[in-house]
Amino acid sequence: MVAAITGFFLLTDGYGPGLLVPLWTVHAVLLALVVRRLGASESSTFAALFIVSTSLMCVLTADVARENLTLQQRGEKVTATVVKVWRDPAQGRKARDHHYALERRDGGKVPGPPLKTRSALYAVGQETTVIQDPEGELGPRTPGEADATGDALGAGGFAFSALAAVGWMAWRGSDAARRRDARKKPGASARAYKTLTRDRSTPQEQEEKPREALRSFPADRRGYIRVAPESYPDLSHQRAARIAWEMGLRAEAAGNRGSWRFGETVVEEVPHR
Repeated sequence: MVAAITGFFLLTDGYGPGLLVPLWTVHAVLLALVVRRLGASESSTFAALFIVSTSLMCVLTADVARENLTLQQRGEKVTATVVKVWRDPAQGRKARDHHYALERRDGGKVPGPPLKTRSALYAVGQETTVIQDPEGELGPRTPGEADATGDALGAGGFAFSALAAVGWMAWRGSDAARRRDARKKPGASARAYKTLTRDRSTPQEQEEKPREALRSFPADRRGYIRVAPESYPDLSHQRAARIAWEMGLRAEAAGNRGSWRFGETVVEEVPHR
């Protein structure tokens, strides 16, 4: 994500939306796949969209800060007179910016694009102090607008939000992995049973036991075959569900009084893939 922010920041100055939009789309897809790989699959799309949105705002804000810093470094402060005022043409509800053509006191035109504001601040003949770009690449701005401090802090805030989201997703994935590992480990009762009975059978041998039980145990009046999980200390409920599925049965997700229940129809099936 840090590499993407840096790369897009460097590309923004020289390339247009035709290249940047597909790259941002690829970035979003890769982020979603990475988040799913971390284990937080239920919120991978929303997390990727949030990270991409904050990354995009970080790049745009940093680009404005770069322009302001460039203008501060090589710009010249001059007093100019407004010689022409016009507004953007009306386009629905889109905001119409105000544009001002400026002329220096020596009669020369202020280089670069015209001064632009969101509201009507100046009239023809009015004087104002601006920072002009001698190379004419950047438009003139007032000293207050050319201050890059707020934009730099804003870009840092967006970057921190994106990094925090990445950290949160990584924690969610690691927490889900820990819970999965905990479910796979035998419980205290299973370990106690294994110690008392001195059962030293391998996991492969223990998988044959539930197969034999499901073939031979009678079903109760509700159609369930009950199996004591302590008899298979190295076998997880999910693996037992897989074995039952291979035999044409289903495992119920919530056991009854410490038993595993298997049948052709269950209330809630254990995921076994």
